[in-house]
Amino acid sequence: MTIDQAVSTTLPVNPGQALPSDRTALGSSDGARLLQGERNWWFLGPGGVARLGGRHVTAGGTLRPEAEQRLRESGMFTPSTVRAYALTVLTSTHCNLGCGYCFQNTAQDQAGGTRPPRIARTRLNSQTITSLLGFTERQMAAVGLEKLRILLFGGEPLLNPRGCLELLERATDIAPTSAWMISNATLLTPSLARRLTGLGLTSVQVTFDGDRADHDRIRIGRADGSGTFDKIIRNIVNASEVSPIQWTLRVNVSQETFHGVDALIDRLATSLDPARCTLYFARIGDVGVGYTNSLLHTGELPAAFTRWQRRALDLGFTVSRPGARKTCVTCGHADGRYGAVVSADGTLASCWETAGKPDWEVGTVADGYRPSTVTGDRWVACQDLYRFDENARTLARFRDTVDTALLDYLDETGRL
Repeated sequence: MTIDQAVSTTLPVNPGQALPSDRTALGSSDGARLLQGERNWWFLGPGGVARLGGRHVTAGGTLRPEAEQRLRESGMFTPSTVRAYALTVLTSTHCNLGCGYCFQNTAQDQAGGTRPPRIARTRLNSQTITSLLGFTERQMAAVGLEKLRILLFGGEPLLNPRGCLELLERATDIAPTSAWMISNATLLTPSLARRLTGLGLTSVQVTFDGDRADHDRIRIGRADGSGTFDKIIRNIVNASEVSPIQWTLRVNVSQETFHGVDALIDRLATSLDPARCTLYFARIGDVGVGYTNSLLHTGELPAAFTRWQRRALDLGFTVSRPGARKTCVTCGHADGRYGAVVSADGTLASCWETAGKPDWEVGTVADGYRPSTVTGDRWVACQDLYRFDENARTLARFRDTVDTALLDYLDETGRL
């Protein structure tokens, strides 16, 4: 939308320049952002994105009162309503790959091989499913939610396909259920794809570590060090032929993969159906397992992210739209109000990064969450444990610059 359909820019503009990070927040808790594009200003609020003209913004880079009032009246400051309980379940804490950066590792492989030590191995079973569904039903009733959205997670969730299928099948007894999955896709068969989608699975997130050669050095079989790129592509193609699964393709960016990303995007476009795929790029960080990524958020990285996003759009992929800073529905509420993360043994964690780690448990599905006086130091949110060599201001500036460029391009090409 626009305010008064106005797009004129009466203020001098630096093309693609985002506001300093301390000026992007318009409120202490609403997460709104104000970015300066090539021709327009962009307001990103909890209720959506608006294109503004220069007359709506002060010389200091803040909203004029009348513009803010119009945005509030149109719902742009209003967060969307939570409509489903977000339940993340680790069906298996084991994984068949040996990626060195995984946040479920406990250290690097000291022998330099493909078997970094990991969190304890557990599998979801029928008894635990009974307990976690009872817990979920109680949590949903407490906030009046009647729908359930399940994330099948791991480790590798498909190391326990029976647990995945039983969980989805039994979940329908407590609420209308839909699901998505984060998987390395090496074990995804057409038969499993059909059965999972029949039980409500709508989408799968799969990771690529750069183009084929880089990926096959990094995202490798734990048992034998074998490459996985071609197997993943083949499994996605075969699953797509028998199911309506939508795919989110995460591209990990590090010093090891950076120079192959351009070729990867083109390869994915020729191998898969871009119309069924969302592509996004993420710089890998370290959560204290000894992984090193020397690629910084400065230098050529912002321009590279912009180039990759534009190429993906031009090839027919979906690229996630920028938005306001949002509180995670799962880890953003210390009482698990709108969502929970459950490990395969029924222990509760505040977020994905700490699931299955004994020092980070915040309760169990049998007994519920422990008091905040006990879990206060253990309750962390998304990305809280990631370590970067740059400060928060630098990270915010990177995000603002990339998001501004994407909004400008979406607008320029009529995709916004």
